[in-house]
This record gives sequence, C-alpha cells and structure tokens, in this order.
Amino acid sequence: MSTLAVATAGAASDAITAAVPTLVADRVASRLFAQDSTLWGPEAEPEASIRLAWTTLARTSRPLVGQIAALREELMTGGVDRVVLCGMGGSSLAPEVICATEGKDIVILDSSHPDTVRGALTDLESTVVVVSSKSGGTVETDSQRRAFIDAFEQAGIDPTSRIVIVTDPGSPLEDQSRADGYRVITADPNVGGRYSALTAFGLVPAGLAGVDIEALLDDAEAVTDILAADDPDNPALRLGAVLAGTSPLRDKIMLVDNGTPIIGFGDWAEQLIAESTGKNGTGVLPVVVIDDPHTDDLLDAADITTIELVADIEEAELAGDCAAAVAGSLGAQLLLWEAATAVAGRILGINPFDQPDVESAKQAARALLDEGTGAAAAPLFTDGDVQIRVLPEDGAGDEWIGTATNLPDAVAALIEQLDPTTGYLAIMAYLDRTEAGTGLDTDLPAVAPTLSRAINRPVTFGWGPRFLHSTGQYHKGGPTQGVYIQITDTPTDDLPVPGRDFTFGEFIAAQAGGDATVLGDHCRPVLRLHITGPKGRAAVIEALTGVGQ
Repeated sequence: MSTLAVATAGAASDAITAAVPTLVADRVASRLFAQDSTLWGPEAEPEASIRLAWTTLARTSRPLVGQIAALREELMTGGVDRVVLCGMGGSSLAPEVICATEGKDIVILDSSHPDTVRGALTDLESTVVVVSSKSGGTVETDSQRRAFIDAFEQAGIDPTSRIVIVTDPGSPLEDQSRADGYRVITADPNVGGRYSALTAFGLVPAGLAGVDIEALLDDAEAVTDILAADDPDNPALRLGAVLAGTSPLRDKIMLVDNGTPIIGFGDWAEQLIAESTGKNGTGVLPVVVIDDPHTDDLLDAADITTIELVADIEEAELAGDCAAAVAGSLGAQLLLWEAATAVAGRILGINPFDQPDVESAKQAARALLDEGTGAAAAPLFTDGDVQIRVLPEDGAGDEWIGTATNLPDAVAALIEQLDPTTGYLAIMAYLDRTEAGTGLDTDLPAVAPTLSRAINRPVTFGWGPRFLHSTGQYHKGGPTQGVYIQITDTPTDDLPVPGRDFTFGEFIAAQAGGDATVLGDHCRPVLRLHITGPKGRAAVIEALTGVGQ
C-alpha cells in the first residue's frame, strides 16, 4: 500500500499549526474530493466547476489500462517500440517524470526549436508519435504533428498507423483526426492540463513506453481516502499549509532532490505550483534544486521555504528555519501535490485552475507571426557572438542598463535591479537542449545554482517555450520581484512547418519575443541575449558564472 509522509520544522510547522485547524473545520479536504467548486470563492467557481475531476482519476481512468495495453501490443508486434510525445506543459511533464522514474525510454518533444524538432524526426520505421493537446489548438503541438505527418509520408509510412491523438472530446483536433483516420483517445474534459497526470495525457504515452500504469493508479487510489479526510494529519492539508500558510508568506519554495527515487519530480511540481498560484500579484515560486551541496547558503532567507523530496522520511535532515520533507510513491505523490496545490489556492485566495498570463504570451507571439517576422528590434549593442537587447523599450530599459557596453556589464546591471531580500532571477533559454554528446542539455541549467550562490537569491532555469506553460504564468502574474535573462539563438538550419506560412525558427523567435514583450509590459526588467555564432553560448555561460568574481 502506498504511504505518504510530510515532516516539517520551524516556520513550516507553525504554518500547519495556524492553517490546518481552519481547513479541517471548513471540511476543505472532503469538499475538495466531493468536487465542491465553491471552495475558492464566487469568481473562481465557474472554472472550478469544470476542473475537479482529477480527484477521482485513480478510479475513473481504469478503462484506459486495457485500451493502452492492447495498442502497445499491436505496435510492438509490428516492431514499433520508440515512443515520441509531442506536447507542452501538462501534456509532457508528467509522462516525462513517470517514464524516467520507471526506467522507460520516451522522447519528449516540447520545443519549437528547429534543431530539436529535426532531431526527433528520426528512426521513423520504429516510431509511434503521441500528439497531446487538451484544447486541440496548441500551436507548438500542431506544428510538431504536421512535421511528423510530412516525415512519415516522405518515408513511405502511413501516418495514421503511427500517430495517436490525445485530446479533449469535441476539440478541433479530435474532429479533424477522426475524419482523417487517426487513432484518437479522449481525456476527461473536466481536468486542467497541469492536473492531468493520471488522465490519458499522462497514461497513454507512459503506457505505450512500457510503464505499469495500473500500478500507478493503484498507488493513487490507495491514498485517495487519506487525502479526502478532514483530519489534521491529512498530508494534503499539511503540505498546502507549508506552501501557502506561512506568515508572513514565504513565497519562494526550494524543491530539493534529496534522495527521492522519483526522477524529475521537481519539474512537474514546478509547473503545478507556479501556474496554479502565480496570479493577481501573489503566489509561490518553486525553485528546483538538484544535487546542489550549497543549498544551505539560502535556507535561512526570510522568504524561502525548503521542501526536500526524500526516499525515507525518517532520514530527512530538515535545515533552516522553514523546512519540510515529503516522501511517498509516485502515484501517491502526484495526487498529494495536486490536492495540496488546490488547498494552497484556497489559503492564498486565488483560483488555482486558470492561467491568464499564459494566454497573453501566446497572443503576443501570434501578433509577431502575423506581422510576418519573429525578429527582434536592433540590438542595443553586440559583444562578440552575442547581441544584447533590453526591455522595457520605452526608455526604462535603457535606464536600467546604464552605461554597459559589454555582456558581463549588462548582466551586472540587470542584477543590480534585484531586490536583495525578496527578488529572484529567471534564466529562460529558447535553445536546443538535445544535441547528442555535447553536454548542452546540462551546461546552462548548471549555471543556476552557481549564480544563485553568487547573488544570494533564488535563480530559476527554464527551457523555452516549455516554461511558458509553467513558471511563465508566475513571472507575469505573480509578485513584481523578478528580473529576467532570455537567451535565444540562430538555429543551425531552419525547418518549415508543413502547411503553415512560418518556419519553426520564426515560430520560436516569435514565442521568445512575445514572452519578453509581455514581461516588459508588466514592467519587468528583461535582458535579451541572442547568440549569433559558435562562441556565443560559452560567452553567456562565462558571463553568468563570473558574477561576483
């Protein structure tokens, strides 16, 4: 039977003492699992009324088990054993964690970068592609779908035999795909993307990759009644209080991998928490930390809660004056963190099921594409293979950049805008992270902890455009605390999007430009670094790791 445990120390324990009795008295847990849409107030009720079916997925997703097993057997019999998932945010992060934890291979394509897309268009003879889009209109996923259809056709393979569509019933993607002869598996429409780990969005790609999804559902079902209990020991109420019940609110959550067997769980939890809470000028920002021995440098900051992800709660070493540890099996923890995030939304007084600022970045990107260009304005200056631009562009950007004329000074000028007690820095890289054998998927993320120690403030890292469906909401809708470094490049070789009037290179440039524009419109300082040559990436890393030296 699955077990869950939440241990706390310091201000995290105080938050539980202060918040949980009221949560129990208000029957928040039982009402949540009874799908009571009034828990977050009248403004949230319309959205909440169609977003709470995730509470019963451990039972209602059971019919998918046999359906997915039969499809996998059919594909494997035909020698098709390479699974590619085209999806963004909630459609990709959960399958990535599930497969990594269970040791099953899957290719996650959650980028618009042409070099990344091209790298996935290989080994077609043995490939099945899962195209996941809740709305059926996600431009990134539609573009990837078009690329695979074209590639299969050019290879003489019927794409309808190799592409599986996962979407909501009644979406444009369902209607089109069924008419064209594709396999379609519909997900529960009353579940939002970031809560969809145990729907078809999580289970179809994971099951096709060989994960025992029935066991995953068993894990979740084993703790459902525990999480639904109006009991002060309820782990969801305790964790929700740790996330959002500190007073004053500690709005940075450091998620520290400290021996958990669940691989990449912090990335999934990051989206769940950031996109659910970062709005209306409030929220909590998750900062994912992996194997960083210097985490203690930031533990005692007055705005930080540290949550350790551990294998054994008895061996957790809680450091700092606000800390917690969480242990449990994967299926159980997926449901725990979803419930805890919903509880945190009630404590914060926000709707944990909408994401208004994700849509604003999409609209800005679409506007750039409609103008026929994804290119940015002329650079403020160039340093070697790196072009430097700043936002806002109404004069305020020029004001904060000061007299900087080189890359290191530009980085230093941005960091000077950082509040030393409440601020954070976000690194947002719209680059190819999959180039085999180069280490490029690890060199930039490793900058984050180094830079964090140098400036003594939290630093987040996100691959674009993936993070737009995650921390991107918090950056724009949360507290005005962040400063931002956006890194883009010129792709090695652009790639047309079949049937569209733009290329992948133009699309990702528009996404980066739209993201920066919306941040600038929110008066957030943005340093845009565009790599134009082979020495640019190393120069950016050197400038970031050289801060404070």
